[in-house]
Amino acid sequence: MITGRPRLPSTTALQVLLAIAERGSTSAAAESTSLSQSAVSKQLIALEALIGSPAFTRTARGMLPTKAGLIYIEHARTALKAMEDASLQVARLRPDPRILRLQVPPIFGDRWLLPRFADFAEKHPEIDVQFTTFVSSTQSEEPDGIFRFVRAPLAGEETAYLFGRDVVIVSAASYWDKIGMPENIEALASGVMLEHPQTMLHWQDFAVANGCPDLVPRHTIRFGYYTMVIRAALAGQGMALIPRRLILDDLQSKRLLNPHGYSYRSDWGYWFATPQDIPLSYSMKMFKGWLMSEAEEGPSDPSAP
Repeated sequence: MITGRPRLPSTTALQVLLAIAERGSTSAAAESTSLSQSAVSKQLIALEALIGSPAFTRTARGMLPTKAGLIYIEHARTALKAMEDASLQVARLRPDPRILRLQVPPIFGDRWLLPRFADFAEKHPEIDVQFTTFVSSTQSEEPDGIFRFVRAPLAGEETAYLFGRDVVIVSAASYWDKIGMPENIEALASGVMLEHPQTMLHWQDFAVANGCPDLVPRHTIRFGYYTMVIRAALAGQGMALIPRRLILDDLQSKRLLNPHGYSYRSDWGYWFATPQDIPLSYSMKMFKGWLMSEAEEGPSDPSAP
């Protein structure tokens, strides 16, 4: 007879599991979870002890999930979504206008919003901001605001364009040193293109915009997450098309180089949306004002509508 409760992993362990699966290493997972690499490794070791087998195998391409790891990854996503949905629904029961719930795509949060968010938190400590990256079919309450990467505003929403249509082709200096700094679009095509199929920033659009619709790159590597595209570009593994405003710090520090300013204007961009039929709360007015001011800072975006 089985007695006692089954041992269950902590939410931190599940977050670490998903971060390693997405980013491919404990060091990269440490960045996205705001933990030390040592803490990430300890969480993984404890989880694997609970599972009774390794969750990942280490390869030249990074850490890849085992069969047991894949099972836990699938259910970890479901479990964390369920907890986020529950938190949103319970929070809605609190009649507090100082709470703000925001749905943020991971890459936008990681590369642009969260590095700036400390400024808003310092200016408005009275506002409790809650972030989510997940939406499930069972979620009964909508976030107060949603960041979207889309072509145009969606019906039923009040939207404001932020940035994203100014897209540059970049890689690390080590990559350009290896293949040579390209002098024209044809030379660019002799390199390796890094892409995420579901993110609508592809070589074909870049080539069409630059007058070479039939030109194709020598080789294309596709990743399951756009985060991995940027990581691979920073590691010098190939070229990537990235909205300029997501990588301003990397361009200024020369961690990424944009040869000869090659770029194009994408139809896609980042927008901030709120429900059309709900008046803006105090918290939303403060946040939206701060957000628009941050989006306007620095070099102007030539793709603004």
